[in-house]
Amino acid sequence: MSFIEARGLSKSYTSEERRVTVLNGVDMDVDEGEMVAIVGSSGVGKSTLMHVLGTLDVPDSGSVSFEGNDLFSLPEPGRLAFRNEAIGFVFQFHHLLPEFTALENVAMPLFIARIDDDTALRRAREILADLGLSDRVDHRPSQLSGGEQQRVAVGRALVTKPRVVLADEPTGNLDNQTSGELVEILRRLHEERGLTSVIVTHSEKVAGICDRVLYMEDGKLATGS
Repeated sequence: MSFIEARGLSKSYTSEERRVTVLNGVDMDVDEGEMVAIVGSSGVGKSTLMHVLGTLDVPDSGSVSFEGNDLFSLPEPGRLAFRNEAIGFVFQFHHLLPEFTALENVAMPLFIARIDDDTALRRAREILADLGLSDRVDHRPSQLSGGEQQRVAVGRALVTKPRVVLADEPTGNLDNQTSGELVEILRRLHEERGLTSVIVTHSEKVAGICDRVLYMEDGKLATGS
């Protein structure tokens, strides 16, 4: 049994009165501790697959299991609890809250989970230090570079100590040098924290650091040669 197991995932949307199939019977297995890249051209369903794996979206059919437990057999409150406890999300656009500092943005998931403020801020400060941002904790997003903002977003994803990281084009909004730096950070944190990571990417650099690359085409996945 795989750590994460997807079977027969299908998902369609209606657009301008036509039905568009985005996922067409996707099967996928990810072992614990593995770092997997999903690559493919724009519009083939990579982000939709990521959202379904993370239970942000519900498939029309099929299943996603985490350690043998079918996530879509859970009611929405159960899926919400799973997302909050087990998964850290990193997106192309950092979605930081502009009125809060880097420290507060990273601590926000812990505030929402009603962790006491002292503990939340301590954990946020520790992870920002690990990301090389100790001197930026009191800066707001507008005072940070694009790469710094994305590192803050990575910190926010990891502050809850998730077991799985799902990243959707995490370097897609960065220049080559900053992208390379973030790639190194993602791999280091993956190993140091014993994470299981699935990364949607167009970047050869990102795909190159992963243990395995899956190619998406026509709503299905294939293993690269």
